[in-house]
Amino acid sequence: MTVKVSAKFDAGNIEVVDAKDPKNIQLEIRPDPYCKGDDITHFQWFHFRLTGVQNEHLVVKLVNAGKSSFPEAWPGYRACASYDLKEWFRVNTTWDDKTGVIEMQHMSNHDAIYFAYFPPYSYVRHQELIARIHAKKNVRLEVIGDTLDGYDLDVLRVGHPGMNKRVIWMVARQHPGEAMAEWFVEGFLDRLTDPHDGASMRVLEHAVFYVMPNVNPDGSIRGHLRTNATGANLNREWQDPTLERSPEVYHLLKKMDAVGCDLFLDIHGDEEIPFNFLAGSEGIPSFNERLRELQNTFMTAFVRASPDFQPKNGYTVDEPGKANLAISSNGVGERFKCLSYTLEMPFKDTQDHPDNVHGWSIDRARHFGAAILQPIYEVVPNLRQPVHKREEDITVVHA
Repeated sequence: MTVKVSAKFDAGNIEVVDAKDPKNIQLEIRPDPYCKGDDITHFQWFHFRLTGVQNEHLVVKLVNAGKSSFPEAWPGYRACASYDLKEWFRVNTTWDDKTGVIEMQHMSNHDAIYFAYFPPYSYVRHQELIARIHAKKNVRLEVIGDTLDGYDLDVLRVGHPGMNKRVIWMVARQHPGEAMAEWFVEGFLDRLTDPHDGASMRVLEHAVFYVMPNVNPDGSIRGHLRTNATGANLNREWQDPTLERSPEVYHLLKKMDAVGCDLFLDIHGDEEIPFNFLAGSEGIPSFNERLRELQNTFMTAFVRASPDFQPKNGYTVDEPGKANLAISSNGVGERFKCLSYTLEMPFKDTQDHPDNVHGWSIDRARHFGAAILQPIYEVVPNLRQPVHKREEDITVVHA
């Protein structure tokens, strides 16, 4: 039977070079639109299906991998595969530094198999998530604007605003190929809206949450790695967003200005680093001792809450006053003088707790998302300098 390669579906991305021989299937990753701000045509995300492959030993080569956005991230990476789009597993993957080719090998047990850079979070599942969560008690849904392709920009508000309530924002998938970010948010929302979870019940007495699970639906649906429909890297648009280039950030900032922000969490995935970590905003001009103490409290609580989090490995800390304010966590931290983080998860696996079958996975990302409620809970009392009479202290009980 002839092997058929297809990617004409949500988040699909691949181009066929030669698929005549199942033991030498040669493919190329399709690039995003040119990103003027980064001066690069990004690509690394792939997602495709092979059919007609039952009982075939497949050898699949991504022949342009060496020209991708992050070629240094390929060593140690193992591709994801699935027969049913539910259970994903890692396959034998090798990187040839000389040829710049990634090779995936697998014996297929079924007629069809999917391969992806990471288990995708589909737009259908996004719609199901929005529908499921917004139907819960104390949740409201607002469409803050439209994307360039005409998709809704959904924001879920969990809890009720109030004069002395802290305002907490969580956003994900500015970079659309980082699908683990929306899996993380799903886990977080499930816990935050659980009426039987003591920590969520208590924190909602003192805070209101604004959650945007997918900032970049255009790029997600198109199968992009880092950009929106017009080629903008949204996480470099936070100083001067426009409706023509980056309406996603434009509308998001407009909403944030309207409701405020006391804690900002931007959820991402990192192609190269095999750890979960946080990147703070130490380099913003307004960073001070109060924010440093909040960072330390948050980090310490997160270590206790999840063994998958660690504070030692991550990005180099910006020098004082040298932060790039076009990056969301820096721009928001400076704009609102608040605690602000970028959270990164691996495309590969966590070096501390590796899973040889699944690598960093859907379930682990969801559990990790649930775990972040604990450090949020512990910093809530001190997120804002009191401007009215002192509020009732929050007694921290570890969940």
